[in-house]
Amino acid sequence: MNLVKKLVPIILALSIIISVNSCGFGGKPEPRLSMFIGVDISGSFIKGKYFDDSIDFLAHYIYAHLNGLGGLDVPNVLFVGSIGGEKKDEPKTLYPISDFENKSIEEIKAQLRKSFPNDKFNPFTDYNAFFDQIARTVRDRNLILKPISIVMISDGIPDVPTGDKKTADFKDIIVQPLELLARNITIRLLYTDAVVGKDWQTKVKRKRVKVWTQDATVMASWKNPNILLPDTTFDQQKRFFSWIKDNVDFGVRAQRVD
Repeated sequence: MNLVKKLVPIILALSIIISVNSCGFGGKPEPRLSMFIGVDISGSFIKGKYFDDSIDFLAHYIYAHLNGLGGLDVPNVLFVGSIGGEKKDEPKTLYPISDFENKSIEEIKAQLRKSFPNDKFNPFTDYNAFFDQIARTVRDRNLILKPISIVMISDGIPDVPTGDKKTADFKDIIVQPLELLARNITIRLLYTDAVVGKDWQTKVKRKRVKVWTQDATVMASWKNPNILLPDTTFDQQKRFFSWIKDNVDFGVRAQRVD
C-alpha cells in the first residue's frame, strides 16, 4: 500500500510531462503533418490552360494550411519543389517552410512564380525522382511515422519509362520508396483529368500509400464567388475551407494495387 502511495505522484508527474510535450506550452497539439508540394513545370503543363490557376490556388492553399484556417492541419514541415528535370532522376531544389511562413497570399504567390516561372520549363515530368527525394528528406530529417501529404500540381501523365522501355505508362510510376515512411501517407494529384486520375488510382502499384486525384475542371472552381466569397476576409472563408476538405484534403482510404 505504501508503495502504491509513493508511485501515484510519480505517475501523475509523468502524465503531465507527456501531456506538455505532446501539446506544447500553449496547450495546443504540436503539428505533426509533413507536407510536400510538387509543381509540374513540364512544357505541356505550363503551356496548358490551368498552370496560372494552379499557382494562384496553391498560394491560397499554402497560406490557409500554414495558418490553420478553417480547421486545416498546420504542417510541421513543408517543402515545395518541381516535379521533373532536364534528365531522368534529376534531384530538384525543395524550398522549405521558412520561404512561405509569415507571408501574405500575394507574397506566397510571388514566391511561387519566382520559383516556377512560366517561361522556363523542363522536358520531363519525373514522379519517381520526386518520390525518391521525398523519401530521402523524410529519413534525413527524422520524420519517419509522421503523417505525410504529397500534393502534386500536375496533369499526371508520366514521361519517364523504366528499364529499356521507350514509352512510359502508369505502371512505371514507383511509390515503393514511400511505403514504409508512415502509416498515413497520401498522394494528392490535382489538376488532372478523369481518365488519368482513374489510371493513377487503379494502375499505380502500391500497398499502404493512398492516392487521391482531382480533375482540373473541379479544381478551377475554387475561386467561384459561391465558394470564395467576395467582400469576405480570407480567414472567414468557411465555404472555401470546406471545399478544400472535400475536394483536396479528402481522407481517402488505402487501396492495394498489385
